[in-house]
Amino acid sequence: MSRTVPRRRASRGDRSDGTSGKRAAAPPPTPALAYVEDVEDSREEPVEEPLEEPVEEAEPVREEVVPGPTVAEIRVKVGKDDESRHPWWATSSWCLVVLAGLACLVAALVPVGPDWLDGVGAVAVCSAYTWGLAARTGGRPVVFGGLALVLGVGVLLADESYLRTGAAVMTCVVSAVLAVMLTVPGERFAVVARECCLAVLVAAIGALAVVGFDPVLSLVRFEYVTLGLSLVSVLVLVYRLGAGWHGLGRRGLIGVLVGGAILAMLLLYAELLRRYGPPDLVTTLLDGVRSSREHLGAFPRPILAVLGVPALAWGVHMRARRRQGWWLCAFGVAGTTAVANSLVNPAISLRECGLSVAYGLAVGLLIGYAVIRADTALTGGSGGGRRADGRTAVRPEPPRSAALL
Repeated sequence: MSRTVPRRRASRGDRSDGTSGKRAAAPPPTPALAYVEDVEDSREEPVEEPLEEPVEEAEPVREEVVPGPTVAEIRVKVGKDDESRHPWWATSSWCLVVLAGLACLVAALVPVGPDWLDGVGAVAVCSAYTWGLAARTGGRPVVFGGLALVLGVGVLLADESYLRTGAAVMTCVVSAVLAVMLTVPGERFAVVARECCLAVLVAAIGALAVVGFDPVLSLVRFEYVTLGLSLVSVLVLVYRLGAGWHGLGRRGLIGVLVGGAILAMLLLYAELLRRYGPPDLVTTLLDGVRSSREHLGAFPRPILAVLGVPALAWGVHMRARRRQGWWLCAFGVAGTTAVANSLVNPAISLRECGLSVAYGLAVGLLIGYAVIRADTALTGGSGGGRRADGRTAVRPEPPRSAALL
């Protein structure tokens, strides 16, 4: 029997009973040839392979460079952010409180009305300015405005000279910083001049509130203390608005260094001249100041005309394109502080003080215009004139009634 034929094992049913003693006959074997043919047929079955579809060749992609404006020349218009804007009734109420306080201060200067009008007006302006500064910088206006109101009322009720002087210092600092924070970017120089005038106006109202507290002070010490506190406060805010030190950039760093050098030179030169200046030089300078007062009615304050207004104008113009402009606006607080503490000098009349601020603003705007033109001419190439008009401003900023942070 062939080995290729499978063997079949018998089951219990195929066996005989035990009496016969013989095995049952095996079934007839399957032919070996038939089994092998069946195996070969199963191996030789053809496998159907899928037909390959022809692949179409893709057309080559060609890129074409189309000449057009560069990134710096693209103008982007961003809609107003209504979510960050304060409600109209809150802004209107704030303006009404400021105007009411201003009316009380003006009535006390005339004088018209009771003697306590100046104190009430000073507390109203100080509280409103504190509320506005907190709202503008993303703080808690209700908390800080209410705290300023409570402290102001406490100062009036206590009627102590050192408390009145402290309230005057706080009002001067808040007014100077708020005047800078309320500005918005200016694409054209007309807008820049408008923002500088607004900052001076806000600081001037604060100056009336400062004298409304009737402080007892040393003039030079008061000016230095308010300037130092205002500069530190605005630098802390600008550090966040200008994205920290790494957000300075080359232009911002140059502006900070130049502004710091001018500020140090003005302060040190004035102090050295006051203490150790030669008598002839001091006499010549005083003669020039007296001549300006006789012919023009006043003499512009140097720190306002040389540093404060030009730095603010340059910063407002730069903020329309770069956030580094905030670092330049920080030195504008030197001018707003000079306006806010201008009325504490009893030797200068109200008319002369107003003319001095107006002359300083005019001279500062002229210097600021020259600085802006020089900046755009040096950095803008052949299109400096167009860029000076603000046609390439692409940086949005929250509106005046919205929070900056």
